[in-house]
Amino acid sequence: MPQNAQQPSFAECIRDTDGSAVHLEMRDDYGDNERFAAWRRGDRIDWDDRSSWWRGFHDQIAEAVARGVSVRRVRIVSEPVSEYIRWEHYMTRANLAAGEQVRWVPRRLASDLVLPCNDYWLFDDRLARVHHFAGDGSLVTDEFTSEPDILKLFAASFETAWARSIPHEEYQV
Repeated sequence: MPQNAQQPSFAECIRDTDGSAVHLEMRDDYGDNERFAAWRRGDRIDWDDRSSWWRGFHDQIAEAVARGVSVRRVRIVSEPVSEYIRWEHYMTRANLAAGEQVRWVPRRLASDLVLPCNDYWLFDDRLARVHHFAGDGSLVTDEFTSEPDILKLFAASFETAWARSIPHEEYQV
């Protein structure tokens, strides 16, 4: 993507996806946020009150899945898992409700995998949204690429991790 080009939003990327969107996450902490802080205080979600936890992101995923898009996420995690990952595992119920497929790979099972250094979304193997994080887990910026060699690396690394992964329903934290 040219340096000065307007970067598409996630909503635009997923709306323009026809077949598959995959997300590889490899951090044990993504920084603090209010929902995580509330969970740490002991607040739990009333899963029967969808309006309390459903977000615009879930609408975007559900709409893509309804169009036939396969949306998959793999999380590579250290064990024992961090507090943040325990919270993510708890919150994954919302991703699943939207139609996303989520799996987990304990880092001890990933030593022989060739993975990029950054988390990313890959849309239809044609556009990647690469996340750059600070050391504290906060997002610094997203970079977009349609470079064929990078897209091939991302697609291959995701599929290899997916094949090694444990479905969310079976992964205990």
